[in-house]
Amino acid sequence: MPAAIIEMPASRLARSAQKSAPAELVSPWSIPRWFAVYTCSRQEKQVARGLDQRSVERFLPLYQAARRSAGKRVQLPLFPGYVFVHIALRDRLQVLEAPGVVRLVSFHGQPAPLDDGEIDAMRNALAGGVRAEPHPYIKIGREVEILSGPLQGLRGKVIRRNNRFRVVLSVDLLQRSIIVDVDAIDFVAAQRAAS
Repeated sequence: MPAAIIEMPASRLARSAQKSAPAELVSPWSIPRWFAVYTCSRQEKQVARGLDQRSVERFLPLYQAARRSAGKRVQLPLFPGYVFVHIALRDRLQVLEAPGVVRLVSFHGQPAPLDDGEIDAMRNALAGGVRAEPHPYIKIGREVEILSGPLQGLRGKVIRRNNRFRVVLSVDLLQRSIIVDVDAIDFVAAQRAAS
């Protein structure tokens, strides 16, 4: 009896290969992670199109903004100057050769991976219709964890504006933040571990 053939997506194949391969054979350079790509000024959408043509998984979060001069709404990047890519570092040349890409965001000369859970939660939330806008980066404030809804598990700083609770979510590596509307019942003050 012939064996059944099941087609698996490439990302699932990579995960199953990582699980079955001995630890010493799995290189950090072969594990896909989320990275931030710094782009030329106002080239985020062009970079995203170029990455799509190269079949690179990317995330360009956008928000609706009103143009005062034209009186219409346009989509602008939530993180101006950045596009997020999900790649293994060995494949970084595909990204770096895309038109409009300046470099991968690095720390001490090494591309710095972002928290996969934070990026995935942000993607799911924006796909689910959560309204977000850019916000100045803040370091201080009451830290909360979102307990339910599409942003569940994310931590941010809570602020109150016009009798509504809003949470500032930050990508510390980029020192950029966004602000989202959240119901008061969706979050709780985060407990800080004693250090």
